[in-house]
Amino acid sequence: MTRPSVAPILTQIRNPSSLVSQVAALKALKNELIGHEQKKEMWIGLGIVVPVVHLLGHSKTSGKRRSRELNGANIYSLAVQDRPDEDEARLQATIIVGSLAYGGPAYVAPLVAAYALPPLFVQLSISDSSPQIVLATLRTLITIADSLTSAHPASSLSVGTLSNALMSKSLVQSLAQIISQTSPALIIQQQISLAATLVAKTCREERHQSLLANAGVLDALASRLAGFIISMGFGFLGVERDIHSDGEGISIIPPPAPRSAQLAPILEAIGVIISDSKYRASQLLYSPAITAVFPPNSPLDPASPWGVSAVAVASRQFLLNPIDYLLPQVPSSQHKTTSQSTSHTSAPTTFPLGGPSSRDGGPQGSRHTSSSRLSSHAARSSRIADQASAAGDILSRFTGRPPNDEDESPLIAWLLYVTRAESGVTRLMAASTLTILYRAKLVNPRRETEFAHLLVPILVKMFGKPSDTQSQGVPRHPPFEILVQAPTVLAQLVTDSVELQKAAVEAQAIKNLSRMLKMAFDPVNQPNQPSLWVADVTTTNMDYREGSTILLGHSGLPRAMVEKLKLREAALKGLAALAPFRDDYRKMIIENGVTPFIVAAMRPFGQVSSPKAEESFSGHEHAQTSNATTSSRSLERWLEGNPASVLIAACGAVRALSRSVSILRTSLIDAGVAMPLFDLLKSPDMEVKIAATAAVCNLLLEFSPMREAIMDAGVLKLICEHAHSSNPKLRLNAVWALKHLVFSAENKVKISCLEELGPGWLVQLICDDTEDTALGVSDESEEGEGAVEVSTDMGDSYMSIDPEVSQELFGADDEAEQEVLSMADSVSARAKAHMDYGFDDKDSEFKRPRRSRQVVPPTLAARLAALKDAETNPLKKARRDDVAVQEQGLDFIRNLICGPGSNEMIDILFNGLGEDRVFDILTSKLRPKVVNAYGRGKRNSAAPETRVIQPQGEIVVAVCFIVVHIAAGKPQHRQLLVSQTELLKLLASLSNHPNKNVRTAVAWSVINLTWVDDEADQMPCRKRAMELRKLGFLSKLEGMEHDPELDVRERCKTALYQMKTILH
Repeated sequence: MTRPSVAPILTQIRNPSSLVSQVAALKALKNELIGHEQKKEMWIGLGIVVPVVHLLGHSKTSGKRRSRELNGANIYSLAVQDRPDEDEARLQATIIVGSLAYGGPAYVAPLVAAYALPPLFVQLSISDSSPQIVLATLRTLITIADSLTSAHPASSLSVGTLSNALMSKSLVQSLAQIISQTSPALIIQQQISLAATLVAKTCREERHQSLLANAGVLDALASRLAGFIISMGFGFLGVERDIHSDGEGISIIPPPAPRSAQLAPILEAIGVIISDSKYRASQLLYSPAITAVFPPNSPLDPASPWGVSAVAVASRQFLLNPIDYLLPQVPSSQHKTTSQSTSHTSAPTTFPLGGPSSRDGGPQGSRHTSSSRLSSHAARSSRIADQASAAGDILSRFTGRPPNDEDESPLIAWLLYVTRAESGVTRLMAASTLTILYRAKLVNPRRETEFAHLLVPILVKMFGKPSDTQSQGVPRHPPFEILVQAPTVLAQLVTDSVELQKAAVEAQAIKNLSRMLKMAFDPVNQPNQPSLWVADVTTTNMDYREGSTILLGHSGLPRAMVEKLKLREAALKGLAALAPFRDDYRKMIIENGVTPFIVAAMRPFGQVSSPKAEESFSGHEHAQTSNATTSSRSLERWLEGNPASVLIAACGAVRALSRSVSILRTSLIDAGVAMPLFDLLKSPDMEVKIAATAAVCNLLLEFSPMREAIMDAGVLKLICEHAHSSNPKLRLNAVWALKHLVFSAENKVKISCLEELGPGWLVQLICDDTEDTALGVSDESEEGEGAVEVSTDMGDSYMSIDPEVSQELFGADDEAEQEVLSMADSVSARAKAHMDYGFDDKDSEFKRPRRSRQVVPPTLAARLAALKDAETNPLKKARRDDVAVQEQGLDFIRNLICGPGSNEMIDILFNGLGEDRVFDILTSKLRPKVVNAYGRGKRNSAAPETRVIQPQGEIVVAVCFIVVHIAAGKPQHRQLLVSQTELLKLLASLSNHPNKNVRTAVAWSVINLTWVDDEADQMPCRKRAMELRKLGFLSKLEGMEHDPELDVRERCKTALYQMKTILH
C-alpha cells in the first residue's frame, strides 16, 4: 500500500461525504488489514480504532421494523446490494474489528481501550441487527476470546475480561434468542453454532453457568440437541402423547436439525454449562425438549429405523433402554480375567473400536435417516408394536427394576452411540458430555464396564501417537483441539474408578500421556517474520484500562507456546487421574521418565530454574535437536515458567504420585520436588495455593524423606497461616496437612503445631456454629449466587494419604441430597415455578416456549428443586464446608494425642483447651440435633414439624477415636473420661452404628477404660468397669458378639473378657 492512499481512507471513515463513500473506504481498509500484521500496527498508530468503533454503535432505529417486515425466508437471503448502507457500514466495521483482534492480545488492547465491546454486545440482538451483522459480531467476539487466551499472565486483559462483560442477564438472553431460532437457513444455523461456541469459550465461573442455565440458554441448547436426536431417527413410543400446545399453539417438540446444523458446538456449550453441577445436569435431562423426544419409561418407536424386538432385548446381558441394542455387547465385569494384555489391541474383537455398529437396524453412523429407510422399516411397524410391551417386561427383568421406576435417561445411551458413530470434534464433545453426566452420578453404575470397553479406548486413541491413527500408510496427527481436550475428558472419566483406570492403562494411556508431556517441552520454533514493537512487560503498565487506542498492548505469549502449555496441562491431568490407587501404575509413570518434566511444570512465570532442572532439560533437548542455537533459545523459553492452570495440574500429579512410599523416597526426592512445591505454597494465586497445600500433605507424613527439609524451610508457619484462611478449600487442606504432620511426630513438633495454630483457633475450627445455623434454615431461604462449592467426600481413614479435595464437584453429597429430597411434598408447588424460564422481554419476537406443567411431572420438579437447594443454598453449603473442616480438625487432635508421648500431649491439650471444654465439644459432636426445619415455612401451623439430625459419620468416627486415645492415657485420664456420663451414654448408643469403625471404637474404648496399669489402678479400674456396666456397655458388647465384621467381634471378645474379669 502506498502512503498517499492512507489519507483518503482515513478521511472518508472519520468525516465521510456520504454513506456510500464511507462504506467504500471501510471495504478498502478491510482489504488492507486482512493478513497484514504490519499494516494493522500502522493503522492503529494512525488512530483508526476510535472511528471504527464509533461506527459499531451507529444508529439502528430501523432494526425492529426491519425485523418485523423481513421476518421469514427473505431476511436470510438478503443480498449485499439490498442491505442498507448503514447496515453495510456496521458490518464492515465489525469485520475490521475482528481482523484487528486476530493479531493477538497486542491488538485487542487498543480495541478494549476504545470501548469496542459494548457496541459489539448490542449488535447481538437479533431484533435490532440484521442476520449478517449478528453473524459477524459473533465471529468477532470469538476471535477476541481466542486472542486473549495467549495474553500474558501479568496482564489484566484476559478472557475473563470478555467473560465478565458478556455474562449479564440481557446479553445472555440475546444469546438464548439466537440459539432458540429454528429457521433451517444456513446463516441462522451458523449463528446458532457460533453462539454456542461463544458460550463455551466465555463461561468460566460457576456464576456464569448459573446465569446461562437460568436465562434459558441451557433449555435452548437442549432444544437444538433434541432436534439432532429427531433428525437421526431416534424416537420412542408415546412422543405423540406429549405433543401438545399451549394457548398460543407453541409445540414443545423441536423441529429436526437441518443438514447445515453442527452438533459439536451444541454439545460443547452444554458440557460447559452443566459441568460440576448435578442440578444443572438434571436440568438438561429433564428439560421439556429432551423428555419430549425421550419420554421416561417409554418403549421403542416401531416406526423408527432401528426398532427392537423382544427377542433382541432378551438376547442382551445389559440393556437399560432400547438404544443399548445399537451398542456392541460387552462382557460382564464378573467374567473378566486378570490376564488381559496391556495392549489395547487385545480388546474384544466382537465390535470395532469406533464407528457405527454393524448390527442390523443401526443407523450406520448417518445423522440423517433417509426416507427410503424409514419406509422400508414402516412395514414392520405393526409387528414391532405388538412386541413393544413384551420388550418392556423383559427389560425390567434384566435391570431388576419395574418398568415404571425412575431410570437412567436414554440420552446417556444416545451419547455413547454418537461417540462411537461420529468422529473428530463431535465424537469428543459427545464423550465429554457423557463424562460430565457420569461424574454427576446420573449414569447407571452398571455402565462402568461398558465405558471401560466402548468409551475409554476411543478417548485414548484420540491422543495416541500418529502411527496409531494412520490412514493409508500416512501418519495422521489428530487436530490440536482433540489432542488437548481428550486427556482432560479421560481424566474426568477415570478419576474415581479402578476399572476405568485399568482400561485406560491397557489402552496405553500412560505411554501416550508421557509422550505428550515430553512433547510439550519440545523446542518452539517461531517462523522468521518482522518483529513488531510491543510494550516491555517489565517496564510497562500491564493494565489495559490505562492503555492507549493508538498503541499496541503487550504481545502476550506466542501461540505455539500457548499450545505447548495446554498440552502440559492436559497430559498432567491425565497422568494424575491414572495414579490415585495403583502403585504399579505410578511406577509405570515414573519409568516413562516424566518426573523432571513434572517438576519443571511447577515453576511459575518469572521464576529462575534450578541447575538440576536445566541439566535435565539439556539432555532431553539434545535428544530432540542438534541445532545448538535453537536449543539455547528453546531452553530459555522453557524456563519462562507456567500459568496457574499448569501449576495446578502439576500439583495434582505430585499429589497422586506421592501416595507411593517407594516413589516418594526415590524418584520425587531425586527430582527435587519439595522446594518448588514449597514455593507454590506462597503463590498469590488462591487456586494454586490450594493445590499446593493439597499436594504437600503427602510429603509431611512420617515416612517422607522430604519432611525434615520442608519443615526446616518454614512450612509449618505457612500451613498454619493457610489454616486461618477465609477460603474453605484452603483452610480444609491446611488442617489436613497439619493432621499428617503431627502423626507419629515428636512431641516438640506437635507442641509447635498446636502453638502456631493456636488453641483458640483450633476450638473455633472444630465447633463452628454455622453448622447449627444451617440445620435450622428454612426451605424458603434465599439462594446465594456465585458461591463456591466444596466437596466433603473425604474418606474414612484418619491416616489417609491424600486429601481428595477436588474429586467430587457435583452438588450435595448423597446424605445432603437425601435430606433435601425429603422435602419433596413441600416444594412441589414451588418447583413448578423454577421450571419456567421464559423471557421477560415483552418486545422480543423470538420468545422461547415456556415449560409446560404437563411436561415435567411433580416428582421430577421436586427433585430439581431439591438439587437446586442443596447446591445453591449458602447456609447448607457452609454447613458442608464446616463439617469437612471439623472432621480434619478432630483428626488433628486424634493424631496429636496418640503415639509415643501421648500422656504428655493429653495434658497439654487439656491445659490449652480446658478439660471441660474438650469433653463438652466431644459430647456435642455425638449428640443428635433437634431442629425445627419448617418453622419459618409453616407460619400458620400450630405444631411445626420437628426433625432429628444425626451426627455426620465422619465426625462420629473422629470423636470416638479421640475418646479411645484419651482412655489409653494415664489412669487420671481414664478417671476423667469415665466421669463424663452423657458422653459415655452417647458412645454406648453407637454400638449398632452402620459404620464398622465406630463399632470398633466403642469396643476399644471399653478395652482401654478397663485396662489396669498397676496394682494401684486395680480398684479404680473396678469402679470404672462398674460404671460402664451401669451405663449399659456390658449388654451392648454382648449384642455385638455376633457382629458381621470380624474385627468388631474380636475387639468385643477382648472388651467383654476384661470387663467380666475385673468385675468378678
